[in-house]
Amino acid sequence: MPEEKYVAVARQPVAKRQQGEAAFFDVDNTLMRGASLFHVARKMHQRGAFTLPQAAGMAWKQFKFVLRGENIDDVHAVRDSALTLASGITVEDIKVLGEEVYDEMIASRIWPGTKALAQQHLRVGRQVWLVTATPIEVATVISTRLALTGALGTVGEISEGLYTGRLVGDILHGSAKAVAVQGLADAEGLDLKRCWAYSDSYNDIPLLTLVGHPVAINPDARLRKHAREHNWPVYDFRSGRRAATLGLKAATAGGAVYGLWRGYSRFRGPRV
Repeated sequence: MPEEKYVAVARQPVAKRQQGEAAFFDVDNTLMRGASLFHVARKMHQRGAFTLPQAAGMAWKQFKFVLRGENIDDVHAVRDSALTLASGITVEDIKVLGEEVYDEMIASRIWPGTKALAQQHLRVGRQVWLVTATPIEVATVISTRLALTGALGTVGEISEGLYTGRLVGDILHGSAKAVAVQGLADAEGLDLKRCWAYSDSYNDIPLLTLVGHPVAINPDARLRKHAREHNWPVYDFRSGRRAATLGLKAATAGGAVYGLWRGYSRFRGPRV
């Protein structure tokens, strides 16, 4: 197996396996609408882990992510906030939180088209892996619920059953995804030229160029351009995308923040 820091412990077998073949899926804006880590943060806010102003800051980053795609500075900012907030939380609590986040916030946001692509790979006997900057606990829940092979994700350091607020290695993002997938391929005997990879982000070019069958899903502008220039397939499952984008751009920044703030207010739960 590749470096253990990236790999989910849960794996689902596939029947009549196609030796040497696999498909790798990004999660945020590829498998699901928006950023999964944002929903983890929202659930933590419901439990009273941080204040409404902190929640509004994360909501603004989610708004920008949905509107224009991934920004590495925002990814790192949300990651750092989440790590700080997770410090001292038990492993068992995070596992329960991951299940709740999937049921309440992620399941309804999964793109049916991307899910169908993953299921088609499974039907013909290919391994299907998630490869994501999402915390491995959440990635594992998603892969298990969708009966995928497994997940590679970002891993938080654990000491005596508690999260320390530090990472094991670095966030699984950009070129780190390609490194992790190469390690997995070496361990599983995969021929990457016979494998597929799916992503929405230009930052995942290292992963997409590693495989023989790169595919852009709901691509950001730079990835769409790159895919067109290299004759890669492009799927866009964002219904009404043009109208929605025009509407969002017409909204003022103040109105957007207010709407996100109100949205968070609706989800506030009892503090524990």
